[in-house]
Amino acid sequence: MLETLRERVYRPELLVAPLVVFELAFFVVPLIMLVRVSLLEQTTSGAYVAGTLTLANYQEVLFSSHFQDILFFSFKFAILVTTIATVLSVFFAYAIWRADGILKNALLFIVVVTLLTTLVVRLFSILIILSPNGPLNQLLVAIKVLRQPVLLVTNLFGATVGQVYTIFPYTVLSIYSVLSILDWAKVEAARDLGATELVSFREIVLPQITSGILVGAVISFAWSFGAYAAPFLLGSTRQDTAAMEVYRLMVTRFNWPLATALSFVVLLVVLASVSLLFFVSDDNLGDAYGT
Repeated sequence: MLETLRERVYRPELLVAPLVVFELAFFVVPLIMLVRVSLLEQTTSGAYVAGTLTLANYQEVLFSSHFQDILFFSFKFAILVTTIATVLSVFFAYAIWRADGILKNALLFIVVVTLLTTLVVRLFSILIILSPNGPLNQLLVAIKVLRQPVLLVTNLFGATVGQVYTIFPYTVLSIYSVLSILDWAKVEAARDLGATELVSFREIVLPQITSGILVGAVISFAWSFGAYAAPFLLGSTRQDTAAMEVYRLMVTRFNWPLATALSFVVLLVVLASVSLLFFVSDDNLGDAYGT
């Protein structure tokens, strides 16, 4: 009797039941409600026409040149940010891995503090640094790289810097988590056999951390394709992302059906891209998660 009671208490499905309930209540159900809103007809007298059913909103998102330009720019922006953030994160994570003592702790502290700092504070700090009167412009003028300050914000450069800075801690930690379990003796063995530092990194280290790189790239792409804060605060009004357009449709134009339709197209693009990456690199990603 006691053994039966213990089996019931420690049944795995009971342990995950709270998580399942939470996901259903706060993710699945709201998602279904939003799908329903995206299938409602638009109206100028309110948010939507209740009780209607139409695919016109998805047709407008998919076939309108306006939305095609927005989605295409969002995709290019995500690819650009992902490439830059991944490359920088590989070298920064490698530096943390090879550092010792205070330096190692300091580098990790930089990543963690950046991660814990409020997003708005981080982006406004970038806005100040990149402004015409900011320290970066002053430094470039002082060392004669520029004759006069230039505008580094309210353009694609500013939005890219802000978004890279936003997702940089996540990509660094995903790569460092794999590097931290890598055996340095393998690199030393390669160097003993005549490999240079660059060759040993390319042939030994890089293949071993591919899983972490892929995980970081997935995080970076997913967050950048749906980015709002960095493009809004640091980017150009002529280069809207999908998230900025969703906000405009939802809040300014009060067009909920079209806004939710665009949101789900963005969600589907992200899921399709991530699924493709998982499918192509299934073995490497499985190693990252220990499966």
